Amino acid sequence: MIPAACFAPASAADAALPLYAFDRDGFAAWLDGAPAAARAWCAAQAFSAEPGTSLLVPGTDGAPAFAAIGVAGAADDCHAIAHAPLQLPPGDYRLAPEAGIALDPGRAALGWGLGAYRFERYRRPQRAPARLVTDEALGGSVHADVLAACTLVRDLVNTPTEDMGPDELEAAVRSIAGRFGANLRAIAGEALLDANFPVIHAVGRASHRAPRLLELTWGDEAHPALTLVGKGVCFDTGGLDLKPADGMRNMKKDMGGAAHAIALAQLVMARRLPVRLTLLVAAVENAVGPDAFRPGEVLRTRSGHTVEIDNTDAEGRLILGDALTYAVEKTPTLLLDFATLTGAARIALGPELPALYANDDALAQAWLAAGERENDPLWRMPLWKPYFGYLRSNVADFANAGPSRMAGSIVAAVYLQRFVPDTIPWAHLDVYAWNDADRPGHPAGGEAQALRSAFAMLCERFGDPAR
Repeated sequence: MIPAACFAPASAADAALPLYAFDRDGFAAWLDGAPAAARAWCAAQAFSAEPGTSLLVPGTDGAPAFAAIGVAGAADDCHAIAHAPLQLPPGDYRLAPEAGIALDPGRAALGWGLGAYRFERYRRPQRAPARLVTDEALGGSVHADVLAACTLVRDLVNTPTEDMGPDELEAAVRSIAGRFGANLRAIAGEALLDANFPVIHAVGRASHRAPRLLELTWGDEAHPALTLVGKGVCFDTGGLDLKPADGMRNMKKDMGGAAHAIALAQLVMARRLPVRLTLLVAAVENAVGPDAFRPGEVLRTRSGHTVEIDNTDAEGRLILGDALTYAVEKTPTLLLDFATLTGAARIALGPELPALYANDDALAQAWLAAGERENDPLWRMPLWKPYFGYLRSNVADFANAGPSRMAGSIVAAVYLQRFVPDTIPWAHLDVYAWNDADRPGHPAGGEAQALRSAFAMLCERFGDPAR
């Protein structure tokens, strides 16, 4: 959650310590003209404004006179000062452009909030973050809405499955729908069969928590149709093809794709983008039980295709197949899906780069360019259709997996592509949604990845009337 103590009101500015942001060269130049006492103190502390560092500098009375921080990365990167709120001593600080780098106040506040985040639902924080003085207008700004969306992803992913199963995920979406006047329909349990979502039902039927499809709709019917789809596997045991212990340890995060889609939908509504929004979340728990779906079974999908189950641990693509089929029935102008789909994407690109697949070059390039601008990266991977051959089946139209470990992320993406016609611009993001360790602005645990760039791309495409 965003710590309430993360920001101070503008009225606190007079009593707040000045905060100077430096890069190394700029600090060296400033230091040449600084008072002798400040030069001596910085030398004694071996402070040279290395990225990710900070220092309180005393005045002649020995009390802190100002804080200096080394900017990590580009000055327009919202993470440039994300180390500061938990590295500086608690207290109030105001950006002071009279020395060092003049940071954009909105981006700085966004980075400050990302850096101050700690998941506090089950334990008290060890310390309060330093507070950044902000203008009252921040509350209605795009940066505040983006921070709230990133925080939502982190909170949803960090919450363990006992408190974030399909019911609780529905409750989270229902709360958001209520705030923005959206409509929400939930199709759960046996009703999924009546509504022709057989694969979502099959994957989730073994759990004591009913599987469901959540459908949120919002916006003017006259506007372009934007559909967001999220994989909401609230816990993934692997099913009967059981994961080993280390592979199952963090599977509360297997609904990270849904968390991204939900947060992006919240952003779209908060900023009143001129779109007709549909959010689809397939929410299930892939459990082991007497009614678990089995390897070798053949499932008939909503699209009419039959799928042989080669591996019950390749369940995400199964539920997304039904959700994507339903999405394209409404012929959206743009279709995006988010999923923690494959470990192969992490092997290929590591934990920090989500894998982007798209059937439309202009769409892919727009998202990549937004990632560059927002310092929120992702990497395009090929939809290499010949790899669909890895999913051959002797008894069904195709299988959900196969014996080969080659090109696992691409194979999963081309499986999804089977359910999306080339006439609909579509992008699929295979996202990790997790930080394995603490980095400035990226605390260990749940993480929003390529969310800011996705929103920037949507604003460029559709316009943001609230800016």
